[in-house]
Amino acid sequence: MNDFSFEIVEHIGVLSTSSKGWTKELNKVSFGGRPAKYDIREWDENHEKMSKGVTFTDEEFNKLKEIIK
Repeated sequence: MNDFSFEIVEHIGVLSTSSKGWTKELNKVSFGGRPAKYDIREWDENHEKMSKGVTFTDEEFNKLKEIIK
């Protein structure tokens, strides 16, 4: 049985859209009921299917912002 669950807690923005209609997004997502993390990945139009992505804790995301500046 698959107990995988997720909830997009906050939609922050769309980075790009593929020719197939999937959008690469920055969101705060809770996986498996755990605290939400910043998350970058592609989503289908209904946010039911997703690609592999990368997640960041608040601390990691703030460090990433510093590095980018």
